[in-house]
Amino acid sequence: MLEKLYNTPQKSAYIIILLLALGSTIYNIYLPIHGDEAYYWMWSHHIESGYYDHPPMIAYMIYFTNFISQDVWGVRLVNIFSMSIAFLYMYKLARLVSNERTALTTILIFSSVILTHAGFIFATPDAPLTLFWTLTLYYTYKALFEEKALDFLLAGIFLGAMMLSKYSAILFVAGVIIFALVKKRSLFINIHFYIALLASVIVIAPMLYWNYKHEWISFLFQINHGTTQDFVIKPWLIFEFLSSQFAVFSPVFMGVLLFYLIKDKLYFQDDKLFFLALSTVVTLLFFTYKSFYMSMAPSYSAPAYISGAVLLAIIFERYELKKTFAIGLIIALIFTLLARYILLFHLPEVQRFMYKTKEVVAQFATHARKGDHFYGAHLTTAASLQFFLSGHPQTDVAIDDRYSQYDMWRDEKEWHKEGLVLARNTKRDADLKKYYKTVELIDTNVVLPNRVFYTYRVSEPYTQEELKARQK
Repeated sequence: MLEKLYNTPQKSAYIIILLLALGSTIYNIYLPIHGDEAYYWMWSHHIESGYYDHPPMIAYMIYFTNFISQDVWGVRLVNIFSMSIAFLYMYKLARLVSNERTALTTILIFSSVILTHAGFIFATPDAPLTLFWTLTLYYTYKALFEEKALDFLLAGIFLGAMMLSKYSAILFVAGVIIFALVKKRSLFINIHFYIALLASVIVIAPMLYWNYKHEWISFLFQINHGTTQDFVIKPWLIFEFLSSQFAVFSPVFMGVLLFYLIKDKLYFQDDKLFFLALSTVVTLLFFTYKSFYMSMAPSYSAPAYISGAVLLAIIFERYELKKTFAIGLIIALIFTLLARYILLFHLPEVQRFMYKTKEVVAQFATHARKGDHFYGAHLTTAASLQFFLSGHPQTDVAIDDRYSQYDMWRDEKEWHKEGLVLARNTKRDADLKKYYKTVELIDTNVVLPNRVFYTYRVSEPYTQEELKARQK
């Protein structure tokens, strides 16, 4: 079966990409939206050059998919587009580095692992990051080894777009700098290198200015969010992160990749492979180091496997590990299909925060009166309300929750109005009574034993003067 695919590698690769895109689009129709996705969708209705939690690219891309559909599958077209284009450029990169056969192997590897399929499903900043990391990797490779002015310029532009996707894009820059210092110091006297840097700065300038106006709040959030105060090594977190990488990139694939990256000196001798290896190793080492002290999500290291898949394909071809590749592919596909099945058909057990949110909001809406304002007790609950309520009315967070984009937009004088509040899992009577004289629990919706929603009607908000007096 595999050899038949290799008879027409480019056609086979394109068919795989097309089937993944179409299949994921259909799959996404039946999978409810996650609260984080609703939050990013909410951003797309308030376009700015920066946001508190992340750079703005995810909001920009959802803004355009909104013209196609504002249903959950429409929001996730961001993923379909991002991952499909990333696949095409991974194929082009692998073909450039090696040959058509290696390029198809790259596609087979990357299309079989859980991490990639998560990228096709959840509309988060990781989707545009994957897209622009791949584009930047491709054009940076061409710029370094073909030294054409246009490739330098495109690399700079896509680097800027990558920085607008997620701040962890800086790890790609670190890899390029290390490569230049070790292998290609002439890059630092190449005018096209500085033109590329200028292009990337121009692309990110609005985001930098937004951060400057807001006292670098987004940068500070990410630094604090990803940093510990005590720096106490927690061995179980290291094990948790490393084992998660073997799960999401498949045990066989991850094992072979790490074995040859450590064992094979060829990566240092061959400049092209060394560049690709740095793009993988720098990212993996950074998040492994962070996992010494903090819990790291498996998806954080996803960009490492873009170049990692190309390197792995080269390993399989160069050392003729056909049986190992076949076994790895079968195991990866079993893991992925099982994960897809469980996510779709056993959602309550594996992802309760997505389960029946639409039905909960529909029941919440039956209590609405004319002139009501709508609030959630958490940012994702507020965003889900706006997503599912008819007409997508503006919502807000009703209580003191973790700081978010809602706090940045809010006019404190207009914050608390009469209306409805939806709280999840915890009763919020005391929190709401800080701001309202009348707080009435009017409905309880038990979705699961550990997923309960409470609907409150709130009225008679305290005035600013009364709030100040109460705080004293």
